[in-house]
Amino acid sequence: MKKIRVLIVDDSALIRQVLSAIVNAQSDMMVVATAAHPMMARDLMRTVEADVMTLDVEMPLMNGIDFLRRLMAARPMPVVMVSTLTAKGSDMTLQALELGAVDFICKPKFGLADGLQAYAEDICTKLRTAASARMPRRATSVATVGAVTGAPTAPTRLAFGPCGDRIIFVGSSTGGTEAVRELLSRMPADAPPIMIAQHMPENFTRSFAQRLDSMTHFSVCEAEDGQTARPGQVFIAPGHSHLLVQRRGNGWITRLSKAEPVNRHRPSVDVLFHSAAHVAGAAAIGIILTGMGKDGAAGMLAMRQAGAMTFAQDEQTCVVFGMPREAIAAGGVDEVVPLPSMADRVCARWHASRHGRS
Repeated sequence: MKKIRVLIVDDSALIRQVLSAIVNAQSDMMVVATAAHPMMARDLMRTVEADVMTLDVEMPLMNGIDFLRRLMAARPMPVVMVSTLTAKGSDMTLQALELGAVDFICKPKFGLADGLQAYAEDICTKLRTAASARMPRRATSVATVGAVTGAPTAPTRLAFGPCGDRIIFVGSSTGGTEAVRELLSRMPADAPPIMIAQHMPENFTRSFAQRLDSMTHFSVCEAEDGQTARPGQVFIAPGHSHLLVQRRGNGWITRLSKAEPVNRHRPSVDVLFHSAAHVAGAAAIGIILTGMGKDGAAGMLAMRQAGAMTFAQDEQTCVVFGMPREAIAAGGVDEVVPLPSMADRVCARWHASRHGRS
């Protein structure tokens, strides 16, 4: 079996050593080279062929963001960023994901070598996923324009109109930060409240919410417990808690839970979707986007069985088709839709349901 070839770029000799040991211990992957800075990596890439690169965010001579920007313009390849669990690290990592990085790993705050060894399984899973991922489109899109200009994108010409007690639930993982941004950029500004579970750690979800708030026409925040959810608002599940919904009169409020991870995740898409099925029922709209694993599949089936409209991103526009594929296989999906058409189809189905059509 052909092994996945990994190029490690990090200014820390310890990180290079630990990552190399983790990768080389796997039967299906190998480190082909390591580099202490981007200039060395650039030279190595002339003679070394790699399937995936790990790239440190903060390095001397040239930081990881600048190198990634040049790499994606000249020679696009799957990249997994190596970041710190800090606000600065999360902001730079989100920039990297916008530029085309597939995923990221976080350095432990303490006990670096032991911490990375403890995350060995997760690291290797992300490298395998990245090596086989569909590279994101770098063509201009509604979302990309917003990212380049730094200004909120203009609301789409579509409109929901009066949506009563409707509420939208979205789940995503690998590739999801860009998919969510594109979905929101195309969704009407008068959309029902939107609750999102994206697999990300603490600090990262707050930075993610802030970036979405500045780049889309929605009011976006990291969810807190007990917030009233109104049309035009988006709530991102915080990296430390599950996000759930509770009915209050004809409206909705957010609930957070620090219960154990589900499918190894907290926040979990399944927890959000099961809450939607139980509390919102036919008033809910469920959307599952790109991501690895099966989180969300059981919850989306429960939503559909409760009468909700359910949608999955199609394989061609996913970075990783794992989560949508599992939801489809479980029988929880009404429609499989390309990401650029998702907002149109959700609006069309909503208007059709108001007039008794499917």
